[in-house]
Amino acid sequence: MHDDAQHGPLAGFTVGVTAARRAEELGTLLARRGAAVLHAPALRIVPLADDSELLAATEELIGHAPDVVVATTAIGFRGWVEAADGWGVGEALLDLLRGVELLARGPKVKGAVRAAGLTEAWSPGSESMAEVLDRLLDEGVSGRRVALQLHGEPLPGFVEALRAAGAEVVGVPVYRWMPPEDIAPLDRMLDVTVARGLDALTFTSAPAAASYLNRAEARGMLPEVLSALGHDVLAACVGPVTALPLQARGVDTVQPERFRLGPLVQLLCAQLPARSRTLPVAGHRVEIRGHAVLVDGALRPVPPAGMALLHTLARRPGWVVSRADLLGALPGSGTDEHAVETAMARLRSSLGAPRLVQTVVKRGYRLALDPSADTKYAGT
Repeated sequence: MHDDAQHGPLAGFTVGVTAARRAEELGTLLARRGAAVLHAPALRIVPLADDSELLAATEELIGHAPDVVVATTAIGFRGWVEAADGWGVGEALLDLLRGVELLARGPKVKGAVRAAGLTEAWSPGSESMAEVLDRLLDEGVSGRRVALQLHGEPLPGFVEALRAAGAEVVGVPVYRWMPPEDIAPLDRMLDVTVARGLDALTFTSAPAAASYLNRAEARGMLPEVLSALGHDVLAACVGPVTALPLQARGVDTVQPERFRLGPLVQLLCAQLPARSRTLPVAGHRVEIRGHAVLVDGALRPVPPAGMALLHTLARRPGWVVSRADLLGALPGSGTDEHAVETAMARLRSSLGAPRLVQTVVKRGYRLALDPSADTKYAGT
């Protein structure tokens, strides 16, 4: 076993974060476990002004009252009541809200509820949607209709968890999701995905997943992005609803059993090390990760050129790979095979065990696979 306690189970892996909301929280959880994190919001959140979608949802609720209404943001709740007033259904909405179990996420939302002349049934001391979810699940939601004032980008896993427990969930869209104003970080994330510079890409909402794919399509690179997500970059979603836009394009996704950020990170901690290649080489145990290598459990960061060489050698461990083939694998490689020797020298230095890669005179290089492993890996 390698010593993940020393460097974190995600050390040597790069994970992309597409969330607009709670991106910092997710990034911190990943970084604490050793991951390099690349963040590019796939969305921005715009409050609705006069919107037919919100009007339709409001009239539908007035006509068919839910059992529970969850108010998630003060500005969103106030905006909903004001919009309903403007449409002439303000009193009808307030009457509806007086007759249901009204949950307010935290003190600010409670203030907005009280300002509208209403009283909440319950509000957590914190502003934690996890507490609201736990309360609903503890009460039991099977067969109940829950109206959720959407909180900008949908709350990771909240809707999935309620539906899994048997609730009918009705969204109240007081915000709209738009592409980010600065599209450059998202474009960079797409480029890095295609270049296999990520080991995993996380999604916490279906609109973010759809926005990511739409941008890839607009740039004419959707086939390359889908190929990367299909083979080399793990698509990790907080829950099944989030995964739908990806699955509709044929991308296999993974998701935790509990639809929360913590379990999503734990899933990556289990999945990424299991997907990495581990080989017995020159008497050492070598685990090849995204941008680092574990040699007998010790983490060895390796420059991108060295990782490109190592991944190429590891595709056929023990076999000789020519300098020309290795040159073709180097990022931005030209035609000078001397670049391979320079990158190889740096790779050996990074690994701290020069004998892991053997030079085969006039032919190229090979991973010095242990003799007992030859039959297992030959021809792979």
